[in-house]
Amino acid sequence: MTSSRLGAMRLALLVTWCFAGAATAEPLTADQAVQVALRKNSRAVNAEADVLSARGGVYNAYSGILPHLSAGWARNGSWIDNSAGRQVFGNVVTPQSTFDQEAYSTVPQLTGTWSVLNLSSLKNWSDARQSLKSAQLAGTSARNDIALDVRRQFYLVVNAIHTARVNTEALKLSRDDERRVRALFDVGSVSKSDVLRAQVRTSQSELDSLTATHDITVQRVNLATLMGIPEVELGDVDTTLVVTTTAYDEAQLQAEAVKNRPDIQSAQAELGAAKAGRWSARLLRFPYVTVSGSAQYNTKNSATTKEKEPPPPVETTSSSKTDAAYRASVALNWDFFDGLATDGANALAQARLMRAEEVLSNLQRNLAAEVHEALLNYTDATQGLDGASRTVESATENVKLTQEKYNVGSATILDLIDAQVQLQRAQTQEVTARAAVRVAEAQIRRATGRLD
Repeated sequence: MTSSRLGAMRLALLVTWCFAGAATAEPLTADQAVQVALRKNSRAVNAEADVLSARGGVYNAYSGILPHLSAGWARNGSWIDNSAGRQVFGNVVTPQSTFDQEAYSTVPQLTGTWSVLNLSSLKNWSDARQSLKSAQLAGTSARNDIALDVRRQFYLVVNAIHTARVNTEALKLSRDDERRVRALFDVGSVSKSDVLRAQVRTSQSELDSLTATHDITVQRVNLATLMGIPEVELGDVDTTLVVTTTAYDEAQLQAEAVKNRPDIQSAQAELGAAKAGRWSARLLRFPYVTVSGSAQYNTKNSATTKEKEPPPPVETTSSSKTDAAYRASVALNWDFFDGLATDGANALAQARLMRAEEVLSNLQRNLAAEVHEALLNYTDATQGLDGASRTVESATENVKLTQEKYNVGSATILDLIDAQVQLQRAQTQEVTARAAVRVAEAQIRRATGRLD
């Protein structure tokens, strides 16, 4: 068996396997592929991590405006050995004394602080909330981008499978035609050049078949990568290419995009966060008020003192207990110089605001163009499908007419072969056009911000 025939058999087996999915398991649809990708694609996972990080920023911002409470229990001890000294009261000098001392205390304590009026912390909290909203909307935008990429790649797989099927049929037809041309050459009905042309056509069909086989594998690997799974877990894909054209109103699409685009909404939220962040940095120069307090309960103290000199030695023991002790304070604080840290925070906040304004402006400038481009692509794809469908109808009718002419002897075998080749090419173009329409539909969904 020649290598070309072996390759053709491999292609036939691969195409048969691709179309036999319904007999073993439900084939993977485009919607199912998108759902898998939204769970396992690395961009989707990173988007979820960004939202979690932003939520952590909100919790951290709350710490600047909510009270801080802490509880503690302490057991303290002190020891003094051979402490010597004397005291002078006017002209009276006490004798030299030497003593040892042990002291212990038990202190349960509850402490609280609260920055009751810190304008910078309040703005920082607003910044964190807007950042969380921006992260959530950015995650939605990332999901829409993933959905578009997966749908585009899914239909590339479908197109590759359909193309391989058409190429398989073309290869079979080329070999049948080559055998017929050889038979006609043996009886002298065609020339040697006709045989050579048939051989060239067969070789080209074999090459197209091998290329199509390789393309199926490549496109499946790309799809599995976007979905975040190994290619071996991909299984069969649904090769149905049912297309229903829709008449879109560009003005309505534009209005829908302005209202629903999550990337624009995310940029608007980020701009609000940047403005709040700039105010938070500016308000760092303002004074702020804090309240603090502590409470101690059942505090116990004990001390033992042993006087060695002057004799005789005397041991004194003392102890005390306090049921409750409270302390409170209100403070007005002003960090009027912090080593230029406030100036640095203001510069960073201003830079963030400039970037946020530019991102939003760029998205708004390009919105109309994106929607218009998506609509043009859809129009081109539907027109291409209409043209491809008419071409298939014409090519099919041409094959029938040429076959009838050939049967009555008014057309040659080469005319019939050419008509059949044109039909195969038209069928391939129609499959590609159907896939292009489905991709264009996904682009419109992405451009208008429709959630997938």
